[in-house]
Amino acid sequence: MKWKSYMGKMLIIDLSNKSHEIKETPTDLIENYIGGKGFGVKLYQKYIKKDTDPLSPENALFFLTGPLTGTIAPAFRSCIVTRSPLTGTWLDSYFGGHFGQEIKYAGYDAIIIKGKSETSTYITIENNNIEFHEADELKQIMISKTTEIIKDKHGDEFRVACIGPAGENLVKYALVCCEPMRQAGRGGAGAVMGSKNLKALAIKGDNLVKTADNVEFLKAVNKAYEELNNSPSIKTFNEVGTPSSIPFAQNIGMLPTENYKNGQFDNSEQLESKQQSNAFWQRDIACSGCPIACGKIGEIYSGKFKGTISDTIEYETLGLIGSNLGISDINYVTKIANLCDELGLDTISTGGSIGFAIEAAKNSDLSFLNNLDLEFGNAESIIELVKNIASRKNKLGDLLAEGVKKASEHIPESTKYSVHVKGLETPAWPPRGAPGMGLALMTADRGGCHQRAFPVSYEIGSEQWNDKFLERLSTDKKAEVVVYQQNKLAALDTLIKCDFGTYGISEDTYRLLLNTATGMNLPKDYWQKLGAKIWDETRRINLKHGFDRKDDYLPDRFVKEPLPDGPAKGHRITQSDMDIMLDQYYNLRGWNKKGEPPENF
Repeated sequence: MKWKSYMGKMLIIDLSNKSHEIKETPTDLIENYIGGKGFGVKLYQKYIKKDTDPLSPENALFFLTGPLTGTIAPAFRSCIVTRSPLTGTWLDSYFGGHFGQEIKYAGYDAIIIKGKSETSTYITIENNNIEFHEADELKQIMISKTTEIIKDKHGDEFRVACIGPAGENLVKYALVCCEPMRQAGRGGAGAVMGSKNLKALAIKGDNLVKTADNVEFLKAVNKAYEELNNSPSIKTFNEVGTPSSIPFAQNIGMLPTENYKNGQFDNSEQLESKQQSNAFWQRDIACSGCPIACGKIGEIYSGKFKGTISDTIEYETLGLIGSNLGISDINYVTKIANLCDELGLDTISTGGSIGFAIEAAKNSDLSFLNNLDLEFGNAESIIELVKNIASRKNKLGDLLAEGVKKASEHIPESTKYSVHVKGLETPAWPPRGAPGMGLALMTADRGGCHQRAFPVSYEIGSEQWNDKFLERLSTDKKAEVVVYQQNKLAALDTLIKCDFGTYGISEDTYRLLLNTATGMNLPKDYWQKLGAKIWDETRRINLKHGFDRKDDYLPDRFVKEPLPDGPAKGHRITQSDMDIMLDQYYNLRGWNKKGEPPENF
């Protein structure tokens, strides 16, 4: 293998005939696309056609690593790429923990899964030994129990990625859990596994990940650790995690409340880090090789849910399951989040779907909407609805399992409070008070997502753009920020970085880590060029599936309804705002007015 830190092999599994083959990782794929998301765009183009049904045997599922996955470099993860059954778009969904590292230790840079098993199946991978097992005993079993059963049978050294009942029941936003509490959450990769009758993968290996220059790589690793240690943001993640964003979002009026109607929540302080700490935090947990240790684990100390074991309830879940549903009791939020994790449901889409349903129940006389006494703040009814969604029980559960976009098609006049972009329920950063955040959601390649760009730090935070503070409610310069961030993060997702790590590790240090690990000699301007190339290619994929400029807009709630509270009270993102930003964005990318990249690539 020319380049170090790669394993040089890709495992291709065909579930239809329970066969596998091992192929070399193409050198040109490595040199042009590095790994992770970069590998994903090329494999997607090879294996997934424009008319492929996401839940058909023809859809492919890729478990992908990066060149730094499995090394001692801090804060690196892995990802899943497929066509989303929720949106129909390109989907890349990221996970931490230890499963991705074990893919490398087993000797692979990627695992490609195609076809469909006739019966429920799980697969064990131990280096070159690939075995298929009947999974009848695991049907409709919760995620932690599934993991426990497989480890009991095959050994605790195996790392397990599995789906819960939601994935088996083809809920369109079912997740893949890569060891309990570490999920590839967004977009429905769990439903793709379910459609293939694949309950789980279990993997272990004993291969070493070698680097090109051990001495220089160690220097780069030490530099990355130093930058992490010197970052105030990393210190905050370590001490109190992402719940620390609750007071920030509340103060700036961007905390989703009652299906995004409001930007502030009266009881927001009940969702902050201190409340979680008092309720259940007992010790830190970290993903493989990560010094940030952002997770806090424990069990609820008292009350109705005493003994429930949980990791940190992250900001996005606090926003969508908590304030967005009118629930301030941290024990209930923790219980609902834990239930979603066990059933295999993305908490963002679950919270968005239930928020939509509660508002629909207020505005429609359809009988099936009122069978659970749906109201904001009614946590007991919401718990029952979560179970019904995962099992597709009754008409409402079955409808919400399709996601907000599809559900709104069955409820008259509900598009005005149907909150999604390209079919993906939006995150806990509603953009009426931050136009750049609106553009980030509009143009994200997998639908409404905050992880492709987060310009809020420039619009409202302390960061300057080209040595100037941006005006919060103006559209000026927002396209520049979004393009820069999208390119940077897409490029670093070839490594595959942890989002939190980017708050400490510099772009230059990421480059040093890659060069010294692989033996490459990439220039300082590499990240923007690579990110732009990848962004063009995910756009081409989505265009192939029928998406274009008409899909690059925000939902009515953010466009037609002024924000009723907070510092940006009265503001909304108008049609003119969106068109101005889109024209600027397309121009910066070299796309035409329709949002189409140049043909030659």
